[in-house]
Amino acid sequence: MKLSQLGEFSLIEEIRRATPVGRGVRIGIGDDAAWVDNTLGSSLVTADLLVEGVHFNLKWTSMFELGYKSLAVNLSDIAAMGGVPGYIILSLGIPAHFDSKQVALFYRGIFALAKPNRVSLVGGDTNVAKLLTISVCVIGHAPYPPIRRNTARVGDDIYVTGTLGDAALALKFLLHRKRAKRRGALAQLLRRHHRPTPRLAAGAALARRKLATAMIDISDGLLQDLGHICKASGIGASVWKDQLPLSRAYRTLTGKDGIRYALSGGEDYELLFCARPRDRARVRKLEGIAHVPITRIGTCVPAPLGIDVVDDSGKSLHTSITGHDHFTK
Repeated sequence: MKLSQLGEFSLIEEIRRATPVGRGVRIGIGDDAAWVDNTLGSSLVTADLLVEGVHFNLKWTSMFELGYKSLAVNLSDIAAMGGVPGYIILSLGIPAHFDSKQVALFYRGIFALAKPNRVSLVGGDTNVAKLLTISVCVIGHAPYPPIRRNTARVGDDIYVTGTLGDAALALKFLLHRKRAKRRGALAQLLRRHHRPTPRLAAGAALARRKLATAMIDISDGLLQDLGHICKASGIGASVWKDQLPLSRAYRTLTGKDGIRYALSGGEDYELLFCARPRDRARVRKLEGIAHVPITRIGTCVPAPLGIDVVDDSGKSLHTSITGHDHFTK
């Protein structure tokens, strides 16, 4: 079957089923990061591949911002497991026409995020390539049992950190070369697109306090990533339209698109997690500890009900919005 028909996530599932369980592997393919044994305990390992023209466009992305974001997306995976990042292995495929100043600027972006998070670059590889290709692997620590996708239960609350849709709405303006009358609002959206914030403090706090029953980071869109939790946990979800956290900049510039990008927009890199209703007060306290807003946006329901978005009156929006898939259009 062609990949355009199979889809990215079905391909990953086929690879997962064909992969033998290795010695020392506690969590393998299927979550945001793997969890493996080492001689002193255990480690979290994650990797991402970014390809020019697929994941980024150098017409509107500086090399500094590209370096920053390349690391951010991997740190977000560690955050989604409740871990602490430690080391980076970075490999680059670089077109021959690039110069050393461009590459140096890329590394400055990496270090701008690595330093405050106490993450060290320890190795990698470089080679020539037709398009700029970036492979980042982050190795982290698991001081607490990692939070998985398959442990949510019917009746659990659904939460997100931060705001939704900013990065995707910014990309719309970039793709269509649109200028906003309110430049300040657009500038805020662009910062969210180019320099996402991995929610490491929130993820670690949720794991330490054993509050999240399941968690994932929002890389491909709220509904699609919520779908991964639902599929893994064998549940459905009811999402409350009027509780979706939208930034002032998003509300200013979204226009006729409404909540579309909040539901389907990727690259927010916020944390989406489930928690028991009895822990609502404890979850609220995390806002001050992690320095990020946390919003309850729905509830977990029986699997036959699927994933639904409802308004204040309980009326279903019957949305067909999906998220990003690398192999399907």
